[in-house]
Amino acid sequence: MDWVETLVVVVHVVIAVALVGLVLIQQGKGADAGAAFGGGASQTVFGSQGSGSFLTRATTLLAIVFFVTSFSLAVFAKQRAEVAGQAGIPQVQQSSAESSPADEESANESESGAGDDNALPDLE
Repeated sequence: MDWVETLVVVVHVVIAVALVGLVLIQQGKGADAGAAFGGGASQTVFGSQGSGSFLTRATTLLAIVFFVTSFSLAVFAKQRAEVAGQAGIPQVQQSSAESSPADEESANESESGAGDDNALPDLE
């Protein structure tokens, strides 16, 4: 299962870099005005419609793959957290607001180590 997670992380990073590159390559909405004055010659590489539809579709596809890998990594992280909880790692327990004074005294003793026979001696 670890190799699958590694593969998803690698794909996730590659897709993220590709998304950044695609977004930076695309022209903004204001670039259409410049094409009206003769600046549209550079768009002949992608055909008569320009690079808009191709880059938009590629960006959409990469964004979908990015979200799928993000969701997959979240599922992997949740599974690892559940395994860590079952491995004996102590978890924080919330105490109720209505605790008796005897409970507070025993909690204070356990925090200070007064009732613990294995407590370390105080250093001078």
